[in-house]
Order: sequence, then C-alpha cells, then structure tokens
Amino acid sequence: MFSLRHEFARNGFIQLRDIVDDGVREKITAAVNSLIEHPLERRDLHLATTDNTPRYMSVVRSEFIAENSPLINTLSKSEVLLDTLSVIAGTRVVPSVSRDEEYLITKQERKGDTHGWHWGDYSFALIWIIETPPIAKGGMLQCVPHTSWDKANPRIHELLCSNPIATYGFKTGDIYFLRTDTTLHRTIALNEDATWIILNMTWAAEKDLVRNLHGNDRWWEDQHAEAAKNLT
Repeated sequence: MFSLRHEFARNGFIQLRDIVDDGVREKITAAVNSLIEHPLERRDLHLATTDNTPRYMSVVRSEFIAENSPLINTLSKSEVLLDTLSVIAGTRVVPSVSRDEEYLITKQERKGDTHGWHWGDYSFALIWIIETPPIAKGGMLQCVPHTSWDKANPRIHELLCSNPIATYGFKTGDIYFLRTDTTLHRTIALNEDATWIILNMTWAAEKDLVRNLHGNDRWWEDQHAEAAKNLT
C-alpha cells in the first residue's frame, strides 16, 4: 500500500485491476452491457473550457445508471472500496458529488472517436475498462499530472509543451484510479472503427465539498451546454 500511495502521488494514475475479484468484475461488466442496450446519447462537440478539445462518443448518463443499476450504486458507496482508495490517495475519498457526475458510461466506436484533453471538476475517478481494442487501434490514455485547470484560460497546449506526457494501454477488464482534478488527460483517438467502453465512477475530496463546481460546460448532461460547440 505504501508503494501504491507513492506511485499515485507521483503519477496521478495507478492501475488497480485486482482491487476487486473476477466475480465482481464480471457482474459490473454485465451491468454496463445491459445499460448500453438502451438508446445511447451521441456527443460530437468541442468544449471551450478545455481549449476546444473534442468529445466524440456516445454516453449513458449518471441518473439513468443510478436508477437502473443497484450494483453500481452499492459498489460506488462501499466503505471497503472507499477506505482502500483513501489510503492510496492520501486523503479521504468522499462519495458526495452532483447527481449528474456520479457515474458515466462512454462508448467510442467510430474512427476518430476520442475524449479530448480535459480535467475533472471533482478529484477522483475509478475507471472500469469494460471493452477495449488492441492498442494499435488507439484508445490509450495519456496523462500530464500535477497540472491545474483554469476554465477561463486552460492553456492546454502550453502545458503539453512544457511537461512530459505519460501513455498507458489497457486490456479488457482493467481498472485504474485517476486524480482527475490535477491530471490533464485524454484518450487517443481511434484510428479505425473499434469498440472502447468504460464505466467512470466519480468521487470528491473533502476540499471539493466547499467549492461551486457547477458551470456552463456539463456536456455529458446537456449536449447544448453553453461552452459546447456541437458539430452535428
């Protein structure tokens, strides 16, 4: 645990595939696959608060997941899971975020699909890789830790020029923990049609609870958010 904590502090990222057993992983996978059988909401937009980086994907929104998956609801509030993540994070991980950010399922499937460079409003996310293509087709994660987000002046290109970029590949079934508020990150665009499905569970740090994190860029909830420039 000491080693995991230092790796997470250094990189803002850590793989935690074995944080659950295969039985739990299989149940989460089945739950996500059931949820995406319902009509997905497509997003094709650029976001002003992240220097107009793209969001090309389909989504299942948080409220729908909360209403239709008792398993995901229960696991995301598990004291055992949150206590373990709190030790790794070096601070308390709090399951107290706005309803539209508790969960998100995303599906990238078309050539060019990507979740462009961004940060998170809240501090932590646990990402479940439900399905991923071979890395030769794209879909890897890139991270720049120890950065900060100014929505009025994000300076993403300056940050990319002045910091090393770490790149991570995955296998289906992997899980990773991300410090989302200080780690600039993106998925590398698919270079051909392929399937990349994830479940994102979002949590706060205690410092987040006193901040006003609502803004005009909640693209996952509203494709016509003020900061979003839709391409369709």
